[in-house]
Amino acid sequence: MFEQVAHSRLALAALAAVLVLASAAFFLGRRRALAFVQAEPRAVHSRPRYHGFLAAIWTLAPSLIVLLVYAVVGDNLADTAAIQSAPAEITALPPLEASLQVEAARSLASGTNIADDASPAVESLAASMSANRGVAKMIGVGLAVVLALGGGVFALARQSAALRARNKVEAAIEIILLACSGVAIATTAGIILSLIFETLRFFDEVSPLEFFFGLKWSAQTSIRPDQIGASGAFGAVPLIFGSVMITFIAMLVAGPVGLFSAIYLSEYASPGARRIIKPVLEVLAGVPTVVYGFFALLTVAPAVRAFGNWLNGVLMALLPGVDGPIIDAQPTSALAAGLVMGIMIIPFVSSLADDVINAAPQSLRDGALALGATKSETVKQVVLPAALPGVVAALLLAVSRAVGETMIVVMAAGQRAQITLNPFEDVTTITVQIVDLLTGDTEFDSPKTLSAFALGFSLFVLTLIFNIIAQRVVKAYRERYE
Repeated sequence: MFEQVAHSRLALAALAAVLVLASAAFFLGRRRALAFVQAEPRAVHSRPRYHGFLAAIWTLAPSLIVLLVYAVVGDNLADTAAIQSAPAEITALPPLEASLQVEAARSLASGTNIADDASPAVESLAASMSANRGVAKMIGVGLAVVLALGGGVFALARQSAALRARNKVEAAIEIILLACSGVAIATTAGIILSLIFETLRFFDEVSPLEFFFGLKWSAQTSIRPDQIGASGAFGAVPLIFGSVMITFIAMLVAGPVGLFSAIYLSEYASPGARRIIKPVLEVLAGVPTVVYGFFALLTVAPAVRAFGNWLNGVLMALLPGVDGPIIDAQPTSALAAGLVMGIMIIPFVSSLADDVINAAPQSLRDGALALGATKSETVKQVVLPAALPGVVAALLLAVSRAVGETMIVVMAAGQRAQITLNPFEDVTTITVQIVDLLTGDTEFDSPKTLSAFALGFSLFVLTLIFNIIAQRVVKAYRERYE
């Protein structure tokens, strides 16, 4: 543990030293450039501060690259070298047990496992890993400092009045911005590729036809050959139906309320009322989804069940010849989850629709009013048709937001995979099953766990389709009015 603290302090000291060297290079570079300006003012291409920035970049860039490479692969390389000379007590074990011992040694070397029951072989391997990590860190830190010094000296030695420092600094900034964009692209590509690879592994064991068209979901697989009742059924239709049903209920709430709120705020509310109502309405967007889940579970779900039981009693009184309950209200239900989810996305619809309606040209309103139209006629027949593409895009984006919601449906929708048109019954969704499948001890070689990736990929494709449609609609709207 103390070695880990010492290593962390060494890395922080190295980073601080590199920053100090970069600052010194900046001031020295700017100072030398000022001397060039005083000696040959017309021959200087760039301002002194650009010479300072260029010297700082040459000092920082190589050392930061080395520190980044070490942070990514340094410990892994050190551990790999230690594993190559692992004690015979570990290398003689079967592969699975040996990997468990190696992971225990890694945890012990990192200081995350301080248990006293570690075997001497594991302790020896952990000590070797820790020593190798210390050596690797010393090499990385030393190389970073040396490169910082070398880069600063190189930049200062190349300084001259004719040096195009500004162009080089702007090119470096462009590279940094491109790298930041590349991180976002690489992250998206990594997410997609990881989903695709695991989904293909799942489809190697389960037919895609069964997954996309099967009507029964029971993600259980046999652990032992003689186990009974765990053959597994991976038909995703009930999960997709549950997701669509809850999303539909949510949009029945969020669509009209959010759209009418946007119309009032943009067309009817006074500036004072708008300043008060709009922030209060958008407070709902800042409430954590787990809080909505608790609200749905403890308040809305019991109220929905009570209403369902009352409605069942009324129907039973009107239809005395019917045996059994007409509406079987459950403690958790699609209606409870859909209502709360609709409340959650009201600010989403309202804010986007409000921006779109406000973006409609004022000349359209003035022309309608000049022709004798009333305020409501102007809104219904002029403003809303003009803003319709943007409003549709806002609703589609809200649908994609609702489809991917997790906490509310986990806590209030239930976990029974079924296809039912009764909103008072519990259903399950794609997100609920993903959470359930990846909770607890998991084995990533079984169809049960791999099905979570197939569900995630299906959800990704579904939301991607909604986003693409929304972007196309917004693009058409912008081309029309910009």
